[in-house]
Order: sequence, then structure tokens, then C-alpha cells
Amino acid sequence: MAIPVLIIGKSGSGKSASMRNFKSNELYLVNVISKPLPFKHQLQSVFVTDEYPKVLAALKKTDKKSIVIDDAGYLITNQFMKNHANTGSGNAVFGLYNDIADNFWTLIENIKALEESKIVYLIMHEDKNDFGDIKPKTIGKLLDEKVCIEGMFTIVLHSAKEGDRYFFKTKTTGLDVTKTPMGMFEEESIENDLKMVDSTIREYYNINIKTGGNK
Repeated sequence: MAIPVLIIGKSGSGKSASMRNFKSNELYLVNVISKPLPFKHQLQSVFVTDEYPKVLAALKKTDKKSIVIDDAGYLITNQFMKNHANTGSGNAVFGLYNDIADNFWTLIENIKALEESKIVYLIMHEDKNDFGDIKPKTIGKLLDEKVCIEGMFTIVLHSAKEGDRYFFKTKTTGLDVTKTPMGMFEEESIENDLKMVDSTIREYYNINIKTGGNK
């Protein structure tokens, strides 16, 4: 079973920049909105798509062991924006929201079914309610109230920025959904270095650390 990892944060909090320390051949990137990376160093394996079947096919095909779906929340947003104007009303709208939730839930379940040497990072924007609670940004009550996306992950990192420091929170403040397994990270915040995070997760779970080829 592969390990899905959720990373949430505000725009500009260093989520995408956290990939900077991977060597060009170590990481497979699914770039949902074709967004340029915020660092000069380029990755060899980048696939641009916002279509679920193509995302899943790419995750299965690549022999890379570390995979990022950057701006994964736009899989939800793009499906909504492409279809809501032509959906109509009543049951048709309800059906659209059902499809949006089903597709994202199914993606996470299919990620878990990948080979156990793979770790897949889903990067999403955060959403804060009127009470200050922070969670992944989605569309529709079905994902929020029935699915509870963060509940499908054992590891949820919260990307944040204070002054010139960019970091990942590893433990919840009580107002966010941040969580990591006991003993994986001793510090409540760590550098926003996804390569270091990847190595730590592999060591914790004794996952094969060898990287894949160039697919």
C-alpha cells in the first residue's frame, strides 16, 4: 500500500517550493494547472493534466517512488468550473457535487492501492472558517462533511510562513488538521523541505528508499 500525504497552506506559503531539494530525476510531478515551479532547478518528469483518469494512469505508470500532485485542489475546482454553468438545477446540481466528491475520494483510494514503495504528496490550499478552523479547501458539503478528506491521511503537514521563514507544521494547534505519526517528527515545525520529509517517512516506515528511473 502506498502512502498518501496531504500538504495544505496558503498561496505563497512555500508548498511548491518545498520540492526544490529533489534531484531532477528523483521526483514525478503531476502539475494540475500547468504552473511554473518557483525555483530554477527543473524536474525531468512533469505531466500536466487535470483529468482524473490521466492522473491515475500516470501514477501507475511512473517508476518514480516520490510523486507530487501539485495544486491537487484544482482537480476539484476545474471539474466544477467546467461543468456548473451547463448543469442546470435541482438533481443535476446535486449530481455534479456527487461526481466531484466521488472522483477525489476515488483518487485517494487508488493512491493507497499503488505499490508500497511509492509516496504521493497532494498539495492543496487551505480554507479557514469563521471560528478559525483550518482544513483543505474544497467545493461542496459532501467532501467536507461526509468524506472529511484529512481523515483519509495519516500525515497532514501545514505549510506556513513567518517573516522570512518558510516551514511545515507537524503538530496541530487545535485549530488545524495537521497530524503526523508518533515519533516521526520531534519538532512542532520543520523546514519546508519535501526531500527531507520524504526521507524521514521512508525511514520511519522502512520503505525502500531507491528512486526510480526516468519515466
